[in-house]
Amino acid sequence: MANRHIWTVDGPHGAWSRTAARATSAWERRGRDTNWPAASGRLRKVSDNPPDLHMLNLVIHDMAASLDFYRRLGIAIPQGQDPAGAHVQLRMPSGFSLELDTAESARLWHAAWRADPAGVNVVVGFALSTREAVDQRYAELTAAGYPGRQPPFDAFWGARYAIVADPDGNDVGLMSPVDESRRTWPPEQSPDP
Repeated sequence: MANRHIWTVDGPHGAWSRTAARATSAWERRGRDTNWPAASGRLRKVSDNPPDLHMLNLVIHDMAASLDFYRRLGIAIPQGQDPAGAHVQLRMPSGFSLELDTAESARLWHAAWRADPAGVNVVVGFALSTREAVDQRYAELTAAGYPGRQPPFDAFWGARYAIVADPDGNDVGLMSPVDESRRTWPPEQSPDP
């Protein structure tokens, strides 16, 4: 089915979402009719192209130990991965990516991690359709009161990237497609918030 408009209604119990294809709120799954406007009465368009969950970054202490663990779990470790390396990408058969980053690597792309390394171990990554979408979604979320943990920047791997904290303080990465022409080396540290 083609993407249809997704709408969100802000209400006293959070946001409720609907698509033209099916209802998605917990209230609707319980049989409650949510066609009534929420208490705030605000209706806003979220996106025609919703973000796609595509990656989980783990900030780890020991790359060799982590690679051994995931190998024993049954995850294919790409040939030539240096157990002393700073970053390893493990692709799942579904295309989902588990990314292992040492402190050395996280320091390059995560300003909030630099400020408080003990406060961040996981970043849930969402792919957005364009570089502009990263900036727009970051601006929308921070304007709504969610803490910006890493302002949008042109990352050394060629993507536009930003991080926002969700209501529980979990870091959520926003990333555009990689543009090979925008890759830079050596990597430079991301800007501070």
